[in-house]
Amino acid sequence: MTTYIFFDGALQMLANAYLISAILLIAASGIGLAVIETIEKTAER
Repeated sequence: MTTYIFFDGALQMLANAYLISAILLIAASGIGLAVIETIEKTAER
């Protein structure tokens, strides 16, 4: 018994994956910038 993924289901999964990856990317870049800022501040002292 094979389970077929219908087009709308596949589209929904793709959209969810795209949104999740975009959110993760923004979060990661924000964390990265904060870390770099902290390193620069400690380097100044």
